[in-house]
Amino acid sequence: MDPITQGVVGATATQLISPKQQKGAAALLGVLSGMAADLDVLINSPIDPLLFLEYHRHFTHALVFIPFGALICAAAFKAIFRKTELSFWVVYGYCLAGYATHAVLDACTTYGTQLLWPFSDARIAWNVVSVVDPLFTVPLLVLIVLAIRRRSTRLAVLGAVFALSYLGLGAIQNQRAYDEALKLAQARGHYPINLKLKPSFANIVVFKSVYEYQGSYYVDAIRVGINKKIYVGTAVPKLDLAQHFTWLNAGSQQSRDIERFRWFSNDHLGLDPFDPNRIIDIRYSLIPNQVTGMWGIVLDPKASVDQHVEWTAKRPRGQEAKQRAKELWQQIIGG
Repeated sequence: MDPITQGVVGATATQLISPKQQKGAAALLGVLSGMAADLDVLINSPIDPLLFLEYHRHFTHALVFIPFGALICAAAFKAIFRKTELSFWVVYGYCLAGYATHAVLDACTTYGTQLLWPFSDARIAWNVVSVVDPLFTVPLLVLIVLAIRRRSTRLAVLGAVFALSYLGLGAIQNQRAYDEALKLAQARGHYPINLKLKPSFANIVVFKSVYEYQGSYYVDAIRVGINKKIYVGTAVPKLDLAQHFTWLNAGSQQSRDIERFRWFSNDHLGLDPFDPNRIIDIRYSLIPNQVTGMWGIVLDPKASVDQHVEWTAKRPRGQEAKQRAKELWQQIIGG
């Protein structure tokens, strides 16, 4: 999730285990260690534009790395905060509690987290909460700030209960949306392959539905409030290299980069309708029943065999972003 939420959840964990006289120090260590795993974003290359995709939510987010990540954090923080009266192992305990929350929370989102590395490179995504969700973050932040100020473990427990309840509600919402999406596919006479539901931006009311059928991806939005509503979307062809890129050299770096992008997107690849040389991850769009290609890779027919693809990200800005936000809000309220 976003860094603020990761820090707040990390602080929540340390507030549960710290005595009153250490609440402040424990909170600081929880915030910093709760965010630390995302330092993997520093792993990138000016030559290889996809390197950051491979290493974000990679080994720093693996379950087996948690004790080592906490150890690195504890050593760093003990060196930085030399005047602290806390022993190294107390600092390590708080870092361990904070760091341990990060990967599990990320796996609750849709991006994909390699929890089982090095035993598996599967990108685990439980799709129960958006990467950014103020309804999750803000109440938890308020509770934990109060818990720290009042040195109250009870408020921290209340915060933890709220966080777990919200994530649990997200799982229920995902299942409700799945049931509606399956009914929609069956009404079309489709036998959906790999039907997936993911929460749309900043809410757990409207979910994006994606499934494959006869060489195409079908994208719709499913609202699962008190009243359910379907926002019919569109269908896009699934990427077929033999058909869409007849000129591509199978042994080229561009071809290898496509497979790397395929792994990252869990094989949800399609063509940008406005650029025949751009391959997009169809899972992500601000409006859940649309295919806008928030990010993708661009191939060059004239590239050398060792030339990488170009990474592109297209996010709405300015007036366009405001219009998209209004459209999403209308779907959330059932308009």
